[in-house]
Amino acid sequence: MIWTRRKMMLVVLAAALADLGFQTVRRSAASGDPLIEGFKKTTVASVADAVDQIVGKRGFMSHDMQARIAGAFVGRAVTALLRAAPPEEATPQLSARHSIEMIDNAKPGEVGVIVIEGSLDVSALGGLMATTAKAREMAGMVLDGSVRDVAEVRALGLPVYARGVVPSSSVGRWASVARQIPVECAGVTVKPGDLIVAGEDGVVAVPQEKAAEVLKRAQEIDARETKMVPLIKQYKSLRKVVEMFNRI
Repeated sequence: MIWTRRKMMLVVLAAALADLGFQTVRRSAASGDPLIEGFKKTTVASVADAVDQIVGKRGFMSHDMQARIAGAFVGRAVTALLRAAPPEEATPQLSARHSIEMIDNAKPGEVGVIVIEGSLDVSALGGLMATTAKAREMAGMVLDGSVRDVAEVRALGLPVYARGVVPSSSVGRWASVARQIPVECAGVTVKPGDLIVAGEDGVVAVPQEKAAEVLKRAQEIDARETKMVPLIKQYKSLRKVVEMFNRI
């Protein structure tokens, strides 16, 4: 009887591990985008520096765009925009219409970017929308606005970066304007298809037309800093190593 139970446990464990392996392969194969895979191996700070150098303007979002539900991700942006409106225009049917359509049409690995124009006291995402985003295997959400139902969203494991946390709803206050258009998100223009790189240092938007150049430069920055670290430890001097590399 003891052997039978052990044998059964081993069979169950093997099946679970096989299923986990299948899921891992399926998820890694789902990306199929060398740019996304490349950016996943870089640091957010290096990407921000690379955008500065290649694009000639900032790609990093405002300091208050923080991880409200933690998790790093890289993915292509899908967008939605809301603006202030009188209650008769901000009905339950219209207040989040394009945000819902954006999520309902999202592909696995995409990043939802929702802008609540002109206010951080309105939530752009709550539990129901987050549940849908998770079910559609979105990589994460970036909100120029706030998030609510934080405990529920955290339990889903959906990474969310937002500029605030409030319990309010957009209903009666803001109305949906459009989806899949360029938006101004926390100080940065984001177009559908741009790459969003998010991690503990914040969020960076990479224009898709410059993504390959930005990735190459970010990789160069990472490689240089990797070489600098052991020399800093050796010489115990940042100035000396900066002079050796002619750059910080």
